[in-house]
Amino acid sequence: MITLIGKELAKEGVSFVFHEPMEECTNCRFKASCIDSLEEGHRYVITEVRDVEQKCPIHEGEKVNVVVVEDAEFTILTDKKGVFEGSTFDFGRNGCSNKDCDYRHMCFPEGISKDEKGIYVKDLGKFKDCPREKSLQKCIVKIYDK
Repeated sequence: MITLIGKELAKEGVSFVFHEPMEECTNCRFKASCIDSLEEGHRYVITEVRDVEQKCPIHEGEKVNVVVVEDAEFTILTDKKGVFEGSTFDFGRNGCSNKDCDYRHMCFPEGISKDEKGIYVKDLGKFKDCPREKSLQKCIVKIYDK
């Protein structure tokens, strides 16, 4: 998928979560190629930076680059049974009362909503450091394409 991103951020491998568009984007002539294909709250990774620049008043330096992005992979912790590489899953998670956990970002990663479906890319094995002593698997996952 093609989009535009600030010139300073336009580097292969950089991931970002798309939040709501700025008010200035509403009538921008690049809106269709910049933000219309992105989903709010979703994480993407830049896979290619093209040598094309455009002016954009909302980014540092007022320049954006054309980039190719795809859905990002996530390293997550899951209590789901039956984690098999290549299998699909619903991301819906049960709550956790430990708001100060050092691993919370892997149980509830930014950029995946509880309603999304994904695929297990790699099973990294049992995770034994849960402060609540839950039986968790560490996995790399990718969200389905819409």
